[in-house]
Amino acid sequence: MKKIVLLVLVTISLSSCMSNADKTASVSKKNVDFYTKVWDQVINEGKVNVLDTAYAESIVLHTVPEIKGIKNAKAYYSGFVTGFSDRTFTVKSMFADGEKLVKHWQFKGTHTGDFAGIKPTGKTVDIEGCTIAKIVDGKIVEEQDFMDNMSFLTQLGVLK
Repeated sequence: MKKIVLLVLVTISLSSCMSNADKTASVSKKNVDFYTKVWDQVINEGKVNVLDTAYAESIVLHTVPEIKGIKNAKAYYSGFVTGFSDRTFTVKSMFADGEKLVKHWQFKGTHTGDFAGIKPTGKTVDIEGCTIAKIVDGKIVEEQDFMDNMSFLTQLGVLK
């Protein structure tokens, strides 16, 4: 009987040690799947309203200037949807560690609508970037994009 109790205790302690790593791996996979689906719908399908449920109320986009709140974040991304036709947003790679996620992406499109106050130029853009995001309890709470804005504006024909 003592051997059985000891075996059960050892099994429980081993499974609890592995469960933290398993939980992190599970959360990571869930967040990668969720984040991939959100950005495919928002940019490629133009369904910006998906952000109403994907973002936390207190979402912060670390950009210049910083953007806070769902309404402002939706307006920011709506510019990409309405400003560019033939949009494709491709996730080139992505990995997560629990709540933190990093994605390497590529955005292509033709500037056929107003974008951030820039009148349509008819030019095509092809830009790559990286995003660091934090997802808590199935909601995106924070994002920071890194891309070559000078190259982006040059491709738009705004900068020479």
